[in-house]
Amino acid sequence: MSEEIDMEAVQAYAGSMVGHMVGAATVVCSELAHKLGLYRHLAGSGGMTAEALAQAASTHPRLTRELLDQQASAGVLTYDVDADTYELSDVGALVMAEQHSPAWLAGALQAVRAMYMGLDQVEAAFRGDGAVPWGDHHPCLFDGTLEFFRPCYEHHLVQEFIPALSGGESRVSNGAVVADVGCGAGLSTLTMAAAYPDSSFVGIDYHAPSIEMARAAAEEQGLGNVTFEIESATSYQGSYDLVCFFDCMHDMGDPVGIAQHARSQLNDNGSVMLIEPFAFDTRSENHAGLGGAFYGFSSFFCTPCSLSQEVGRGMGAQAGEPGMRAVFEEAGYGTFGRISETGTNIVYEASA
Repeated sequence: MSEEIDMEAVQAYAGSMVGHMVGAATVVCSELAHKLGLYRHLAGSGGMTAEALAQAASTHPRLTRELLDQQASAGVLTYDVDADTYELSDVGALVMAEQHSPAWLAGALQAVRAMYMGLDQVEAAFRGDGAVPWGDHHPCLFDGTLEFFRPCYEHHLVQEFIPALSGGESRVSNGAVVADVGCGAGLSTLTMAAAYPDSSFVGIDYHAPSIEMARAAAEEQGLGNVTFEIESATSYQGSYDLVCFFDCMHDMGDPVGIAQHARSQLNDNGSVMLIEPFAFDTRSENHAGLGGAFYGFSSFFCTPCSLSQEVGRGMGAQAGEPGMRAVFEEAGYGTFGRISETGTNIVYEASA
């Protein structure tokens, strides 16, 4: 350390970390407000007193006031001094209260909580073999992951991603057979099945609790053209028009072997649709924006999950197009290309 320290720089750095602390506290408090139903009651109300909100949500009045003050100080809510009310704006409601909004985020906050819940086991992995299987994490991770991807799948999958495939919607309509590998709780599978009732869909995942969630959701929605199977990404069998991987390939230990297996299950005109977290082509480009979240999730969940499996390639959530292209080239595919993207995801198509 140099003898002369720029204290202004130290204070600026410390101020940045304090900002991260405020953000971390706000995430936890916001998840609590979501779980208590506070956003749902506030949405469209024009503002409520702490007492009125506590009565509506059946929560402790004093604790409710404290939580609302945290939310107001963080800018999640606005506080009217004269009326002594707290308001969730219409814009805020789209993010925090409306589950099927394209901007929905409140449900995804559980994934951040899962990081704290799993801190000790992830620390042990850092000091050991690096492995933490997906199923060893707190269940809030599974719900949080589903909710994180909900806006993308509900508002882009059928509307943009599938039409961008070679052959467009004909790839998944009119009697097509589609596999969704690594389907988790089945949101992507169910979204496609509901949109294309004349085709058949099978969701595949090795995590039994997620498959049970998916089966329950399919029954609740009354979808008869979808099934869910507990299988590994290299054990399922069939002849598919399309094999999909939604935000899961980077979690897998042997992505090359898995891509090879998928190719062996395609019919003559079939292809693979691969959806991955958005990433730039270089590490330095990813050191900004969502990279902080994606690298964080990847440090706790994605990479340890991959390292817990055979081969353990450990691609991570920011592998990007160069990393994924390398996987499919190694797996023997003839074509691989980007066909669509959003602010959070990139979509690729690969064929033999």
